[in-house]
Amino acid sequence: MTHDDLLAYCLAKPGAYQDEPWEGDIVAKVGGKIFSFNGDATVGVKCGRNVEEAQELRDRYPNDVTAMAYIGRFGWNTVRTDGQVPDDEIYELIDASYDAVVSSLPRSKRP
Repeated sequence: MTHDDLLAYCLAKPGAYQDEPWEGDIVAKVGGKIFSFNGDATVGVKCGRNVEEAQELRDRYPNDVTAMAYIGRFGWNTVRTDGQVPDDEIYELIDASYDAVVSSLPRSKRP
């Protein structure tokens, strides 16, 4: 999976758009909230309501999934896109992250 494939998948979601809140850091947002941090060979996604839920994925893929810096305690993980995590599972993680962010938005900002 390439960076461009991953970004295109994110941006195909209803209401999604690309942003660069910090120089060189590409993210996908919906309703003003980030649901995906898109790196060259990584994607940062919301993987649970808290660190314990996100830990389950890190336990399954210890070499390819880590807690995100600063926000890992809120259930965010960094997933290597060139590692052992299958592409279809990465897409499912993006879907779940998008759904979690959309469900937390006020109705007026939901797509």
